[in-house]
Amino acid sequence: MTKVLIATDKPFAPIAVKGIREIVEASGYELVLLEKYTSPEELIAAVADVDAMIIRSDKATKEVIDAAKKLKVIVRAGAGYDNIDLQACTDKGIVAMNTPGQNSNAVAELVFGMAVYMARNFYNGKSGHELKGKKIGIHAYGNVGQNVGRIAKGFGMEVYAFDPFMTAEQIKAAGATPLTSVEEMYGMCDYVSLHIPATEKTKKSINYELVNRMPKGGVLINTARKEVIDEEGLVKLMADRPDLKYISDIAPDNAAEYAPFEGRYFFTPKKMGAQTEEANINAGLAAARQIVAYLEHGDAKFKVNK
Repeated sequence: MTKVLIATDKPFAPIAVKGIREIVEASGYELVLLEKYTSPEELIAAVADVDAMIIRSDKATKEVIDAAKKLKVIVRAGAGYDNIDLQACTDKGIVAMNTPGQNSNAVAELVFGMAVYMARNFYNGKSGHELKGKKIGIHAYGNVGQNVGRIAKGFGMEVYAFDPFMTAEQIKAAGATPLTSVEEMYGMCDYVSLHIPATEKTKKSINYELVNRMPKGGVLINTARKEVIDEEGLVKLMADRPDLKYISDIAPDNAAEYAPFEGRYFFTPKKMGAQTEEANINAGLAAARQIVAYLEHGDAKFKVNK
């Protein structure tokens, strides 16, 4: 029997697992569940005889892929897929997919949850700031970025975006004012919200020189990946610019170095962007449907490897 594995060290909501099971078993497949595992060896053992796999933030390394002798398709329940060794998948003829758009609203809402928390001084009773009338620059205007823009308008913010993979007309049609460069965006926006993937080109691209362009009181919000930040450069900038603030959905490796900047930074205890029941359900069900569509019809619409 064809086996589909859910491998997740951060469990799906029970209702999501129920929905995935219904989709998988309706196609005559068996669902195998590996939750809250604590070592890579457990994952390696679990993939030995499965035909398909759904993961979240779990690392599908070359070792995992090599151990999956029957694996045909792996789906990351979420947008980012830098936790999958794509080359290893390609080498073994395995299709790797993501589920774009399913977590977008959850991530976008977190952007504003953190932004308001910072603007109101962590609710410490002191006078803070409003978001209304402020300029927000959205760095990458895909599914998440467009949801950020939608919510920002509800706050009465001016919405700008830069995305090298979209035309100015596409950005306008999606509701933002297009900018011609990241330098222009950082130079004019009070808030910048990051939604770029972690690639060889983008890693450490958010550096001292770029962020230093931000206006006085600027706030950088990162719900993308910690790898896109030049952390050493940003710590130096925070010291040089006591007006700047940094909010991140994942603590940087050098989080302890931010201690002197009390009141000007906030890091979630773990990556929380997609941690809602709704996002769990949306991404999980999408992953299950994509697996069935691929195994039954060869549909690889969301394939991310070559």
